[in-house]
Amino acid sequence: MLRHAAEHAAWQVSLFTWIKVGAFDVPLKLAADPLTAVMLVVVTGVSFLVHLYSVGYMHGDGGYPRFFAYLSLFTFSMLMLVLSGNFLLLYVFWEAVGLCSYLLIGFWFHKKSAADAGKKAFLVNRVGDFGFALGILLLIANTGTVDYKEVFALAPQLPAATVTLICLLLFVGAAGKSAQFPLHVWLPDAMEGPTPVSALIHAATMVTAGVYMVARCNALFAASPTAMQVVAIVGTLTAVMAAAIALTQTDLKRIMAYSTVSQLGFMFLGLGVGAWVGAIFHLFTHAFFKALLFLGSGSVMHAIGGDCDITRQGRLLRKIPWTGGTFLVGALALAGFPGFSGFFSKEMILGRAFEEGHYVLYGFGVLAAAGTAFYVTRAVISVFFGRREADCLGAVPAGDMHDAHDAHGGHGHPPGVHESPWVMLGPLVILAVMSLIAGWPGIAPTHFLAGVLPAAEAAVEGSGHAEWIPAAIAIAAAFIGFICGWLVYQRGAVDPAALAARWPGLYRLSFNKFYIDEFYSAVIVRPLLALARGALRFDLGVIDGIVNGVAELARRWGASLARLQSGRVRDYLLFMALGLAAVLGVLLWR
Repeated sequence: MLRHAAEHAAWQVSLFTWIKVGAFDVPLKLAADPLTAVMLVVVTGVSFLVHLYSVGYMHGDGGYPRFFAYLSLFTFSMLMLVLSGNFLLLYVFWEAVGLCSYLLIGFWFHKKSAADAGKKAFLVNRVGDFGFALGILLLIANTGTVDYKEVFALAPQLPAATVTLICLLLFVGAAGKSAQFPLHVWLPDAMEGPTPVSALIHAATMVTAGVYMVARCNALFAASPTAMQVVAIVGTLTAVMAAAIALTQTDLKRIMAYSTVSQLGFMFLGLGVGAWVGAIFHLFTHAFFKALLFLGSGSVMHAIGGDCDITRQGRLLRKIPWTGGTFLVGALALAGFPGFSGFFSKEMILGRAFEEGHYVLYGFGVLAAAGTAFYVTRAVISVFFGRREADCLGAVPAGDMHDAHDAHGGHGHPPGVHESPWVMLGPLVILAVMSLIAGWPGIAPTHFLAGVLPAAEAAVEGSGHAEWIPAAIAIAAAFIGFICGWLVYQRGAVDPAALAARWPGLYRLSFNKFYIDEFYSAVIVRPLLALARGALRFDLGVIDGIVNGVAELARRWGASLARLQSGRVRDYLLFMALGLAAVLGVLLWR
């Protein structure tokens, strides 16, 4: 199958007729092309390394078999999602991926925070999936088919307003799965799952589904400039917002989570400005360095007893050199340091935005890139360098094995700072190598993707380099971010606490994630809960009151009649005499 895809020939097979209602015929169809092949490499490669890492990480956990069952189901669902040959099969495994994320995020369901995070991810994604389902239904109503090839062939013939509405509804689904504003709030809370789950969700599976779907539907989106503009604006807004939030977070995994949201925003910026190859290229490189950073965060937690607070860490590089070295490689790739994989893919997106005249979007993208370099430098220096030793040992309360397990696989507290076992370090080394070389010519899938994505950008993006002016500006912004982070957190040129005190409003806005969760709680969650409580009171007081009142009335009427059934013959004779007298009285009266 991959050989056919490598030859730029679409491979497809219809296994059997799945649904047939009149002229509406939906086969169970699998298909592959170069885009599918790239996604298969990402999903299977990262999933294999996450599975391998989990063998050591989850050792000793009581839910070990259940964890691997969920993890394997997650991988299978994502593979079937990218192999689907029509929108209906895509939707089935789109929902299966959401179900698996719910199961894995809430894996330690006995913890309220984990259970709540799983429910939050499930419910937020239902919002996006509702829009996605409407988009598919609208496609069926206007084309009469769900087959990719047939739908994309009919796209130019559809009315512009119809295509725009379909694309926007599909994008709502993509925004939910790929954590774009305003449906991004579930992703940072996904940290409540085991660290390998975070790596798999953030790198290779669920969050990439939306990017893949929009890229797969490039024929539809290309027919709607309005939809493309919306995608680009939402992606840029998400990239800048998430980078701004990551600047002030103190939890290492949460910083990485917001960096995922930001990088996904870059991908949608690329899709929106027509950098189809660049967006998938960034998805490809991001999968490796983000999996590395999450698994590296888990290795740090394993080493120091479970504390993720970077303000209580420092100078760990000499104690855990393999973890520190590989983490540094991932951080440089994330920040877009020249020569690392993230540099090539990010510059491809920004360069395309500049060339297409989207200067405002390009400017905000450069700002997000500078912010990324700053918060990555802050995280690396705070954890592995810094000006003091870590004081976080023993931070996990003794006996709280569920919290401690997420740090070191259920073995209890480590006796001191120590390196992770090789079953955990091996995947880190492999991912570090890929984070370095995945953007190099000959390895980057740019020419490969040009066979299935719009070829108009092949000449620009096939080389893996943007024009030198926008590239130079972006590189300069990234280096400014590096230098500022080094001056503040390594040299101590500026006290971060003094900066926060000088601009308390901005600091609180960033640290509290722009109060978006609080806004949703006040505007949506609390009113819905109040409505539910009111409905419950109405149900118990009115509906149940009527039903129970009728039953009580019948019971009392029956009890009153039961008194007439005394069992004494003389009483029955008396009633008969009274009845006879009443009948005679009526007859005589007439």
